[in-house]
Amino acid sequence: MGHRANPAFAVGAVAVPAVALAYALTVAPVVHHIYVHVMAGVLWTGIDLFMALVLGPVLGGLSVEARASVFERFTPKMTFLMPSLALVTIVGGVTLADRLGVFPHAGPWIALLTLATTVPALLLIGWQFDAFDDPRWLAAFAVALLGGGAYLAVTADAFGMTSPTVILALAIVTVLSVLGFGVLLPGEVRIYRQLASGNPDPDVISRIGMRNARLSGLQGLFQLAIVVVMVYLRWPAA
Repeated sequence: MGHRANPAFAVGAVAVPAVALAYALTVAPVVHHIYVHVMAGVLWTGIDLFMALVLGPVLGGLSVEARASVFERFTPKMTFLMPSLALVTIVGGVTLADRLGVFPHAGPWIALLTLATTVPALLLIGWQFDAFDDPRWLAAFAVALLGGGAYLAVTADAFGMTSPTVILALAIVTVLSVLGFGVLLPGEVRIYRQLASGNPDPDVISRIGMRNARLSGLQGLFQLAIVVVMVYLRWPAA
């Protein structure tokens, strides 16, 4: 996958967001933390909307073979870039809200968010790859379920109601995470597996690619909604 995406691009698409997030979470002043979160979110949202509003309609007018040819080059890069941007946006946003003091009782709610995203996403991955009896999937699911449950249990004593605006934001983030990591990313992996099979099926590549392009539009709408929520959270009296 890295070779198809271009190794330099693959490394940069993961390393640059990861380093920016690490900086934001450790030594960065608040203004830099805000910048990292907002910039990652802008790129994530912008690419999703571009795929839905521009790329999708353009590809819809092409033949199946032409669409497949585009996705063969496009998908490997997105497989590295989009999850990195999503993780930096979500983790950066949750930690920023806590840092700014607008996320009461953050610990147990973050634990609940972790459980509510990883378990459904893994179930969707298992379903798409017919992997419910695969030891690797079972191990990952056990870690997510037991680890998330333990995290929630450890923080449960600190549980309390948080801001309704934060709850709405967490709900949107849950949808985005499950859709992104449970549907879109596995779809990209399925396209890669077709490419690596030695006899790729253009119909399968085209179908999954177009589905992902349409779902990116749905992602974009949820991302625009969370922008409204974030503005209201930051300036509730405006």
